[in-house]
Amino acid sequence: MGILEKYSLKGRVAVVTGASQGLGKGYAIGLADAGAMVVCCGRSCKGVEATADQINALGGKAEPVAMDVTRIDETGKIFESIRERHGRLDILVNNAGFEDVSKFVDVTPEQYDTIMSVNLKGTFFTAQAAARVMIQRKKGKILNIGSLGSAIGLAESSVYCGAKGGVVGVTRTMAIELAKYNVQVNALGPGYFRTPMTEPFFQDPTHRKWIEERIPTGRVGTVEDLVGVVVFLCSDASDYLTGQIIYVDGGWLAN
Repeated sequence: MGILEKYSLKGRVAVVTGASQGLGKGYAIGLADAGAMVVCCGRSCKGVEATADQINALGGKAEPVAMDVTRIDETGKIFESIRERHGRLDILVNNAGFEDVSKFVDVTPEQYDTIMSVNLKGTFFTAQAAARVMIQRKKGKILNIGSLGSAIGLAESSVYCGAKGGVVGVTRTMAIELAKYNVQVNALGPGYFRTPMTEPFFQDPTHRKWIEERIPTGRVGTVEDLVGVVVFLCSDASDYLTGQIIYVDGGWLAN
């Protein structure tokens, strides 16, 4: 197999959660461009339908599936249904996320539970459901989504940072346990990217200046900066890479 062939996802079936907008939508389009049939999952039916329609209009293959990662009792059934329809599940990009900015001293139990239920608990049990299907074929790729907050503290994001730090810990443990089944588990740590979730930060001139001054490359990232890394981590080219978190942050953490 030539080196470029190792990056091809032709014939693979991929699930992307949080695919209705932002980076998740970009991941889904990128995986389809690399040849995968992409199951676009998210709470917004209209959003995932729009993503799937865009992929299909571009000549790719995609289908929309309504899924809420916090409804754990339904997740396993959805993944089994995907396996039954397509005969396999090769890739999970575990992207669904949520943030609710608040000072540490003001965080309520309700805020804590909501942020954790999506970013850590939802990530954990979505990966579990995918792994149970992948183990059957002894092959698969799980890509969890971390953050700069997996490595550093971010003011007014204490719960989010706690959840994303937890994503790294469970990613490493998943990687150890699933290695014998030829399932690789890694995490992606995006820096600051302009998305619907982060847009409030960029609307605040002081916060925007703080962000931009800390990026050595001198610019905020775009989804195109992430897609190549995602394809690599979901392809045969990364078969010997597992239990790692890859930060794509314009050099932020190098400071």
